[in-house]
Amino acid sequence: MELALAIVPAVLAITLHEAAHGYAALALGDTTAKDAGRLSLNPLRHVDRMGTLIVPGFLLVTQLLLPPHRVSFMFGWAKPVPIGAWRFKDPRRGMAIVAVAGPAMNFFLAWLGALAVQQVTNEIAVQFLFYFILTNLVLGLFNLLPIPPLDGGRVVVGLLPLELARVWAQLERYGILIVLGLVFLLPRLTDYDPVGDALNTVLPWAFKTIFMLAGHDLHGARYF
Repeated sequence: MELALAIVPAVLAITLHEAAHGYAALALGDTTAKDAGRLSLNPLRHVDRMGTLIVPGFLLVTQLLLPPHRVSFMFGWAKPVPIGAWRFKDPRRGMAIVAVAGPAMNFFLAWLGALAVQQVTNEIAVQFLFYFILTNLVLGLFNLLPIPPLDGGRVVVGLLPLELARVWAQLERYGILIVLGLVFLLPRLTDYDPVGDALNTVLPWAFKTIFMLAGHDLHGARYF
């Protein structure tokens, strides 16, 4: 039950995150995602063999086999929505807008989850909504890291002067390796976890902000 309560929110968060990229591109005049059939809420259309199956599966098995035999970290990605940046009037700015649409969708979904919490009393439903809010906040915040191909990296490329943007965009070919090194290898080799520490610092503030925007009275609330 706990596994299902964690997986279902993750599937919803990732699917809607990717769909948001496609719809943002469509609004800016790019039909590439629509033509490829990627403007879909069907999670199977967003499955990436390496990022959705092999990498998470490897992390799951190795963490269960190695001490302390528990899953403390998972990482993966969906198949990127195809975007034709050349179809935008300003390709760099257009890509930045499309990139930020994914995290924006996750923060919006977290807010909807906080609204829904006020309407339920069943403990399983409350636990599901907690996972739903947590997953969307983590996915949204993590994707704002300024490392291409994460959304934050593409936003940075859209904001930097052209020459610096070209240099920063070249990180994309190494981006996944950089991310895996920061979030998986570095903490295990040095006990230094910059991404985890940053998330642990920002997440409590993000939770309180989302619940406050949803109209919750945070003083004495059962969620904090």
